[in-house]
Amino acid sequence: MNKTIYKYLFHEFLRYFTIALFALAAIVWTVQAVNFLDLITDDGHAFSVYFLYSFLTISKVITKLIPFCFLIATVLTIIKLEKDNELIILWTSGLNKIYIVNHLIRISLIIMLIQLIFTTSINPTLLNLSRKVIKNSELKFVSSMFKEKQFNDTVEGLTIFVDKKNNNNYKNIFIRDESKVLSSVGTASSTIIAKSGLVSEDEKYLILFDGNIQKLNKEGDVSIVKFEKTSFNLSGISTKSISEPKMQETSTLKILKCIRGQDIKKIDMHNCNPTERTKINTKIEINKRLGMPFFIPLMALVCSFLLTSRKDKKVFTLNKYIYSFFGILFLILAEITVRYSGISWRHSAFYYFFPIALVPILYLSLIKKFKYENLY
Repeated sequence: MNKTIYKYLFHEFLRYFTIALFALAAIVWTVQAVNFLDLITDDGHAFSVYFLYSFLTISKVITKLIPFCFLIATVLTIIKLEKDNELIILWTSGLNKIYIVNHLIRISLIIMLIQLIFTTSINPTLLNLSRKVIKNSELKFVSSMFKEKQFNDTVEGLTIFVDKKNNNNYKNIFIRDESKVLSSVGTASSTIIAKSGLVSEDEKYLILFDGNIQKLNKEGDVSIVKFEKTSFNLSGISTKSISEPKMQETSTLKILKCIRGQDIKKIDMHNCNPTERTKINTKIEINKRLGMPFFIPLMALVCSFLLTSRKDKKVFTLNKYIYSFFGILFLILAEITVRYSGISWRHSAFYYFFPIALVPILYLSLIKKFKYENLY
C-alpha cells in the first residue's frame, strides 16, 4: 500500500513540477531571447547563429528555476491533497505523517541530483558550446554595420559612419580601419572617405565611389590614394562579440584545478589568473554549482510543515503563505550568501553549513511534532 501511496504522491509532484518548470522557463527564455536580438541587429550574426545560441542557453534558465519550481510543486501537491481530503484518508488509515516527509525528502534528493548534473556538467558544456557558436560565426548581415548618422564599431578595429542610408546605398561614408580588417588595406592604420557606396547583393563586397584612402605607414608618413571606384572584401569579417568562455561557461574540472593553483597553461583556462578578484570569482562559481542544490532538501522540510495543519483549521490558509514565504526567503538567502562565499574559505564553509545544519534541525522538529499529534 505504501508503494502505491508514494507513487501517487510522486506523480502529483512531478506533474506540478514539470508544468511550473516548463511554463516559467518558456517565459524567461523568451525574454532572454529578445535581448539576444542584438546579435543580429548590432553584431550582424545570421539568424541561424541567433537561434542556436538562444537555444543552447535554455539549460542556464532551467538550472536557475529548478529550486523555485521544486518549492512551488511541493506546496501545490500538499495543498491539492489536503483540499481533496486525501491526506485525512491517509492519516485515518494509520499512515504516520513522517513517512510522507521521508518521501518528500527522497524526491528532493532526486531533484538535487538532477540539478547537480545540470550545474556541474550540462550547463557549462552547453554554454561553452554557445560561446563557440559565436566565436566561429562570421558576419552575415553586413548592412547592420552601416547605420545612418551613427559611428558603428561592431567589428574590432573598424569604425564606420554614413551620413545617409537608403537600403544598401550610402552617402558620405567615413571608415577608420586600425587593424587591417579590410583585406584591400595593407597598412597598420587607414582612413577611407567616399561620397557614396553600396554593398553587393551577396554582401561580400563593399563598393565605394569618388573618395580617397589615407594610409599611415610604419614610419608615421601619410599617403593619400584617390579613387573613382574601389571595392573591399567583407567576407570573413567577425564581430567583437566576446568569444572567450566566461567563468560560467568553463568546465567544473577546470575551475577546480584553477582553485587548486595548477599551471594556467596546463588548465587552458583564460579567466584563471592569480589576482584576488579572479580567486573570489572562481570560488563563487564553484559554490553556485555545488552548494545551491543542497537547499532543495531544505525546501522539502519547510513545505512539510504544511502537514501539521488541518483543512478545518483557520490557520491552514495562513500557513501555506507563511511556509511558502520561508521557502522563498531561504532561496533568496542562498543567492545572497553565495555572492559573498568567495571572500574566504570561512565564508564558503558557512554557505555549505547553513542548509546542511538546518536539515536535521527541521527534520527532528517534524518528528517531535508528529509523534504526539492526534491523527484522527
